[in-house]
Amino acid sequence: MTNHDTNTDTTKIKTDPFLTALDEKVQRVFGDLSIDKRRLPATKLDKRGIPAYVAEWAIDTIVPNRGELSQENISKILEWSNKFIPGPEEAKVIQNRLLNGETIKVLTSMEVDIKLTRNKQERVAQLKLLQISDALIADGIVDKYHDLLKQGMWGVVELINGPDGVAVVSFKPMQATFDLNLFKQSRKMFTLKEWMALLVTSMGYDPNYFSEEEQIFVLCRLLPLVKKSMHLIELAPKGTGKSYFFENISSRVRLVSGGNISPAVLFVNNASGQWGLLARYKVVVLDEVQTLKFEKPEEIVGGLKGFLANSRLTRGGLHESSSDCGLVMLANILLDSNQNPIESPLLKELPDFLQETAFLDRIKGIVPGWKTKKLSPDSFAKNVGLKADFFGDALLAFRDDLVIDQFCSKNIKLKGKKYKRNDDAIQSIASGMMKLLFPDGEVSNEDFFHYCISPAIQLRQLIWNQLQMLDAEYRQYDNLIESEFPKLDE
Repeated sequence: MTNHDTNTDTTKIKTDPFLTALDEKVQRVFGDLSIDKRRLPATKLDKRGIPAYVAEWAIDTIVPNRGELSQENISKILEWSNKFIPGPEEAKVIQNRLLNGETIKVLTSMEVDIKLTRNKQERVAQLKLLQISDALIADGIVDKYHDLLKQGMWGVVELINGPDGVAVVSFKPMQATFDLNLFKQSRKMFTLKEWMALLVTSMGYDPNYFSEEEQIFVLCRLLPLVKKSMHLIELAPKGTGKSYFFENISSRVRLVSGGNISPAVLFVNNASGQWGLLARYKVVVLDEVQTLKFEKPEEIVGGLKGFLANSRLTRGGLHESSSDCGLVMLANILLDSNQNPIESPLLKELPDFLQETAFLDRIKGIVPGWKTKKLSPDSFAKNVGLKADFFGDALLAFRDDLVIDQFCSKNIKLKGKKYKRNDDAIQSIASGMMKLLFPDGEVSNEDFFHYCISPAIQLRQLIWNQLQMLDAEYRQYDNLIESEFPKLDE
């Protein structure tokens, strides 16, 4: 293992025998797909307006060694970032350099739009960091990287200013070596405690900061990445890091913070035909739900009900499509002196649509974020985890892996009078937990019940409690959701 410098913040962690041994094992098993999570805060690249999965890629590209960064390495990274990562105030400076005939290389996100009109048919690139919305782009780049046409991609873009305007002449995307089977088989090298610590570290958190129960609830934030159409609500007080993870995991995850949201943004722009966020991303996160304001609220809520029910996207009958995007809603709630929610029902102070049973019933579960500690400077990862870009790709790849889905469908049986949406939600959440904690499919009866079924019931029970309080129709069913103990060996 590479020798690590010690300081006040890391000595305690680094002398922990469990985490020290885990660091060595992670580096041995995952090699270049792992990274010391202290590297990012040391460079402060996360303050440059780029997500962690981009910053870690840049750091490892410039200084691919292991362990903490020396001052020399930090200076090298900062020199590179000053050259290739433009700040918002530098957009016009770069445009001016292009006007002067310079060839420019920058690290930025890029999305490609197709314009098909009678007068003009072309591909144009949007580079938001540079405030450029209509750069020409070589056909071969778009043909090679189709994600440019969806949610966009991050990478190093080479630009010139030609007779027809700014043009993208080359593109080097961020790319991690990815093998889902490697990820699955690597699980066999770790105990459950080690694997949970690795996942939490890879999310950017310090596993030592959380109890086992808290780690499970933190890991629930990963569920929409590994499961299609995983719709969740997380309720917590301010400062629990609800949005931190989603901002930094993948370009296929989109975080929308407060403000006004229109039907065009979520579903489709009827004028242009451009599909909205729910069609273009794998996970859409609505942050600060308590402050959200919908333009045309009836249209949006109606459209969301249809989307949550059958994954269909439509607007006014003009456009129709399907999407397996997961919708996550994050909201702040008040707690009493015992750290329990003050309000009953839980959603009482949130927008009215969240208290409509027809809407709420279609949500798989509520993540009890109030049961995790608020974040502090000691909350963030100080050990070796998986690189954010590789980690995000691995999680998303599980969406198309149906083996564990079938396993859970076969082995989860609820007691009492059946309510289909409860069955579906618990099977879906339990399947997601198994993909996270037992991706190789090897799990005992006890672990399957404790780490997969039980969390699934907890999340769905919180939805079920609200439904029973809001509508007597649901009271014909048992108020407690219970599962039979699985017998996997049969």
